[in-house]
Amino acid sequence: MSAAQPQILLVEDEPAQREILAYNLESEGFDVRRAENGEEAILLVAEALPDLIILDWMMPLLSGIEVCRQLKTREDTRNIPVIMLSARSEEVDTVRGLETGADDYVVKPYSMRELMARVRTQLRRVRPASSGAALSYADITLDTERHRVNRAANELKLGPTEYRLLVTLLERPGRVFSRDQLLDHVWGRDIYVDTRTVDVHIARLRKALTSHGGDDPIRTVRGAGYALG
Repeated sequence: MSAAQPQILLVEDEPAQREILAYNLESEGFDVRRAENGEEAILLVAEALPDLIILDWMMPLLSGIEVCRQLKTREDTRNIPVIMLSARSEEVDTVRGLETGADDYVVKPYSMRELMARVRTQLRRVRPASSGAALSYADITLDTERHRVNRAANELKLGPTEYRLLVTLLERPGRVFSRDQLLDHVWGRDIYVDTRTVDVHIARLRKALTSHGGDDPIRTVRGAGYALG
């Protein structure tokens, strides 16, 4: 009944390095998409928002710095954590990377253990459930370790899909998720499910959340999707 795997976009133009990184990330349980240049990275982000981006600085067509700058100026992508990878170790380069909006800066060569630790640190900020943190909003609490959901003093019974939907919404209260984004987060990118299925499970989640009284906390945004609060 756990939430979908955190989704990481790996942007690295060197094939061998890209595959080594992807292998280690997937071994840690992450869902990895690969881009071999900056332009491809921008296209993949437009298709589906990742939870985190690992971005090489020096790339053909569009540099990592420019990719980061573009993403951090857009409303829908500015909060996605970006870890910049670079062989440039001078302080001025580190400062430039961070000032462009990168959330972390890792100098090559680096240890894989260190990089994985930094990935988990950034994910704890945007996907707290992935590290076992408790989630709450108003009078709703969700214990990710014991898989229990309460509203006020009442324990709620949720199906596995409704539980994952609630985790996704609780991790980012107020954010509007499109149906396609909810499909990616809850069902996974490799599973085909009709977007109308999202509406069915949202209806079930609403029923469970209001089963002991209280207002419906899920907001429908016409033409956009759903949000908590």
